Amino acid sequence: MLEDVPVHGGRNEPKSKLPAHQRNLSLDFRHVTGANGPPAGCGHQRNRSLDSVLQRIPEDMTPTSPEGVPLRLTGEVPAPRLALPPEIPAGSDDSGIHTPPDGNDEIPSSEEQNITLAVARSRESLDSGNPLEELDKLPDTPDTVVEEPPGKSVLSTSSTKNKDFLLRLFESKLFDMSMAISYLLNSKEPGVQTYLANKLFSFPHEDVDFYLPQLATMYIEIGDVAEVLRPYLVYRCKQSAEFSLRLAWLLTAFSGDAKRSRATKLRDSILAEEIRPATKRGHHRSQSDASALRLATPTGRHLGDLASGRAFDNGCLCAEQCSCGAPRLAPQTHFLAALTTIGRRLAGVADKERRNGRLRAELATLDLNLPARVWLPLHHKPHYVLRIPPHAAAVLNSKDKAPYIMYVEVLETDGHEPLPPRLLPPAPPAPHSPPIRHTKSEENLVPEWPVLSLYSPLDDADAGDCWSHDDEEVSTQYAPRAPAPDCLSQVSGVSLASAASAASVGSCGSRESVAVGAGDVRRRLEHATAAPPPNAFKHDPHDPSAIALKESWESKLSRMRSASPYGALAGWRLLGCIVKVGDDLRQELLAAQLLRRLQAVWDAERVPLRLRPYEILCLDKESGLIQPVLNSVSLHQIKKQSGKSLRAWLELEHGPPNSEGFLRAQNNFVESAAAYALTSYLLQLKDRHNGNILLDSAGHIIHIDFGFIFSISPKNLGFESSPFKLTSEFVEVMDGEGSDMFAYFKILILRGLIAARKHCDQIVHLVDSMRMGGQLACLRSSSAVTSFRARFHHGRTEAQLHALVERLVRDALHSLSTRLYDNYQYYTNGIL
Repeated sequence: MLEDVPVHGGRNEPKSKLPAHQRNLSLDFRHVTGANGPPAGCGHQRNRSLDSVLQRIPEDMTPTSPEGVPLRLTGEVPAPRLALPPEIPAGSDDSGIHTPPDGNDEIPSSEEQNITLAVARSRESLDSGNPLEELDKLPDTPDTVVEEPPGKSVLSTSSTKNKDFLLRLFESKLFDMSMAISYLLNSKEPGVQTYLANKLFSFPHEDVDFYLPQLATMYIEIGDVAEVLRPYLVYRCKQSAEFSLRLAWLLTAFSGDAKRSRATKLRDSILAEEIRPATKRGHHRSQSDASALRLATPTGRHLGDLASGRAFDNGCLCAEQCSCGAPRLAPQTHFLAALTTIGRRLAGVADKERRNGRLRAELATLDLNLPARVWLPLHHKPHYVLRIPPHAAAVLNSKDKAPYIMYVEVLETDGHEPLPPRLLPPAPPAPHSPPIRHTKSEENLVPEWPVLSLYSPLDDADAGDCWSHDDEEVSTQYAPRAPAPDCLSQVSGVSLASAASAASVGSCGSRESVAVGAGDVRRRLEHATAAPPPNAFKHDPHDPSAIALKESWESKLSRMRSASPYGALAGWRLLGCIVKVGDDLRQELLAAQLLRRLQAVWDAERVPLRLRPYEILCLDKESGLIQPVLNSVSLHQIKKQSGKSLRAWLELEHGPPNSEGFLRAQNNFVESAAAYALTSYLLQLKDRHNGNILLDSAGHIIHIDFGFIFSISPKNLGFESSPFKLTSEFVEVMDGEGSDMFAYFKILILRGLIAARKHCDQIVHLVDSMRMGGQLACLRSSSAVTSFRARFHHGRTEAQLHALVERLVRDALHSLSTRLYDNYQYYTNGIL
């Protein structure tokens, strides 16, 4: 292997600014000649193919280090080398993990920096396990001249060529994260692994984060890869709290039962906050020095206690950057733990209507602790949560589990703005109180326990109906004052049970009951006089979420912003989130990665196939968060609510068959149906009943719930033998089997398969790297990955692929198993 290979950000890096061709301190083969610089013609041809670039490299080119010393091959086995981030010297944090130091820490002495950066001699050839066929096509070049110490054997000419080619591939523009994952998985050479770990620092963060499940799996299962990945993972944890938590959750979800494995140790170090981001020295206080001195150290004694009103408050008083030692991850972990705990409690409630009421009561209790510096991990822009409107949440249609959808009001921010004060609607007056004209003054405005108003049967938009018409003048004179930050701590002795019982008693005085009755009558009159749209959904006690999902996102956004006390803030946003407990979301996480990769391939190849990938966040092996698909309802809900066929529903939503709106929706339907048909065939999707297929407001078909892929099916019944789901209703939307749209549907499947076949390696590598450890049930079969690769049909011509697509479409359309499974779902679960 190569010796004296410079590492990104090594300790011997000169302080002065390096020339442009040495900016990465890596083995850049384009700039390793003498003082005259690179050979003519190499710099402006970097966008051409790798073969053409390699052919223009002089034959006598010898790799050199940044100091100009020729690189040597050695037969000794030095200590393994740690990968380091670029331009950052190595240090050690409190946990003993080799990490970059804080910006103000002193650089250790030269003796402390003297760490061996050599690479162990290769145990196998560099091209062992190389899945890329392009390396076989690289042009032959003369042997590289290598100086060898006395008594050491010179490596063979073929091995030297392979190493040269591999190095050139790693330094070329063609090398991306997909190739890095493949080589990290298959290479057994410590030098190659170390070099690739160094290479991670040069990739954009979003590219690396896409493959974070694969990196976490390799860290858990491959010891030598874990050693070189550890510095990069710790470095990123020091840069971002969100990355720290994502890595900790993945290590929790994919680690085995070993109590003190390396994955468990790293996860515990992250959650114990032994790995903290670099901060500036000094304490930046947002309060006056006198008040800050009263709190010498922050306290998190209320963390996790929802009854305190400060369950997500870590006690930090710093402004821009925290340097007081307050826990920065604990509030977020407690916030998500509270959401998953609600899902577990709902599973014990049998009636779906009662589940909805219990959900709103639980969210109202949680909402007492907001705003707080917690965030929704499905949304990647910096933000923190302002409010969770309880009445907007709904339990989804599920027989055994209790997944629920909620909507969260957040404030997008760069993290420096202070939290806004807690804003609540005015509480109703106490029973037998004096008239409001005599009591509603600034001196008597006492913060009330907000559960009373949140448990009210009125919607947020009707909160204003609690005030009588006669008191409008007083209401305009005295605007509600924002409660003090510690207002809930004043009433922390009041139990939630007593507050809930007080809320359930409808004794707010005769004056208040008259006002509420007037508002209710007015709302009922408006609903009675306004004719509902023809495609509106009605309340279904067996599926309470149908109405919430059918409302358009634009309408929901406008309605909830006008009713929110924070709606006037410039950074106000509304986000949706599905909380799922009791299901293994790790397979759905892998399926979401595959859908994103397939969509990227089709976009690059300009094939008009449309998938709708959505975010999946695994918190552990049986819970997580899912990004909802906006403006969409399931085919089951459409058939149950309207009683119409799929084509009749599209005509009702978009107009008659010859209208522009219907034709646009029909085209969207065909392009998305073809995309999911091909995806279902490649991934062998099962459990494709009408509850797991959505239709959005633009006419796109969207599949959800990828819990059964590759070699597994519900209860291992093997009911669904069809390559994908294609019913007569789908064909009716396409104008029948002899129509142009149906022919277009088959052409799209053929074009999508040809495009996906060209990028088969980077798609299959996603699956292959997740087989280790046997964590995923869908990959426990020894033939799962082999069969997946075979479904790309590399050995077939385009004419043979055309005949294959014709056969797949014919088998899917006339499949008896599809009809049997739909009937089975209807009689067992009531799904139409």
